[in-house]
Amino acid sequence: MLVTMTDKDLYRLGIIQRVHDHTLLQREAARLLELTVRQVQRILRRYREHGAASIVSERRGRPGNNRIPDELRCAALHLIRQYYVDFGPTLATEKLLERHGIPLSVETVRNWMISDGLWRPHSRRQVHIYQPRHRRDCLGELIQLDGSNHAWFECRP
Repeated sequence: MLVTMTDKDLYRLGIIQRVHDHTLLQREAARLLELTVRQVQRILRRYREHGAASIVSERRGRPGNNRIPDELRCAALHLIRQYYVDFGPTLATEKLLERHGIPLSVETVRNWMISDGLWRPHSRRQVHIYQPRHRRDCLGELIQLDGSNHAWFECRP
């Protein structure tokens, strides 16, 4: 079986091998790995039974237990595309719960809308470039030009 290890896994393997060879105390290994002595004992027991492959987490590459099903994701995105395409993630989440009974968090809907191209976060939106105003020839040319009958800025009849 081919096992790929990260740098952290390789570092942990080196320390566990030193504990196995009795050149390092479990207490010191726990300090180096920032674990408890009991956790080091558990890792060491697994290492003795299954070898170096036991250092790598068995959950690596598998989806999380609390993952939202793909069917629900597709249904929610379909409803957003159909009814709420111009909504932001917060309002779309409220409408999904209110009208369709789909309870999702705002961050989940936000991430789905970003990945699907339905919404762009403010930091990634295109900056509006406005044409600069050219300087006027005369000093005070942009001062209030008043064409009304009321004396707003000065005393006049």
